Amino acid sequence: MTVMPTKHPTAQVRDRVLDLIKAGDIDPDGRLPTERALADRFGIGRRFVRQALDTLEAEGLVWRKQGKGTFAGQPSDPMGDLAARITGETNALEVMEARLCIEPELAALCAQRMSPDEIARLRTLAQRQLEATDAQAIELWDGSLHRLIAQCARNRPLLMAFSLLDKIRSNPNWVHLRSKSRDGASLQVTHNEHLAIIDAIAAGHADVARTAMRDHLETRFSALQGDLDKAEQ
Repeated sequence: MTVMPTKHPTAQVRDRVLDLIKAGDIDPDGRLPTERALADRFGIGRRFVRQALDTLEAEGLVWRKQGKGTFAGQPSDPMGDLAARITGETNALEVMEARLCIEPELAALCAQRMSPDEIARLRTLAQRQLEATDAQAIELWDGSLHRLIAQCARNRPLLMAFSLLDKIRSNPNWVHLRSKSRDGASLQVTHNEHLAIIDAIAAGHADVARTAMRDHLETRFSALQGDLDKAEQ
């Protein structure tokens, strides 16, 4: 009989933290419990918790903010908060129209500028969204993937524009609306579309990446229109 080796405590903590995120068992803003709270919850030393969080940060699955804690996903751009304060009233369809103008170009730039490590992070984020079992976790990983593309395009004005839209679309009512239209089939479609975007970026094909992102956003645009039409009936 072959005895499977026991995972290192750090790897065990990493898996359990990811399970928390997958189940949406974290704060609405993505903040994880403190290192002490995680150590108590898992019955393990804080050293292993800290090492696990270091690993997750290196993988791009969590990020830290001095004095605030550790958060799941990718950080929002602080310029988005500033821009959101000066934006006027808008609606979900207008935001999708704006995303269609901006995000395909961000994907095209990523095809020219993204590093292999960053592409690996994209693949991990796409897989995490597919595996998520909670609407909050699905939203977190989806936003993180698009946010990483925006950041890795390395164009500050475009990132500023994306951050504005990213902030607006985090409206809880819009998040709830999007979650109602997501099921196993639609999540698989989204996953396939995400992979098409990532594959084009990895191949360095800017035009293909642009088209793949546009196709993905048009799918979401159509779904959003359908949800709004149902809500008005």
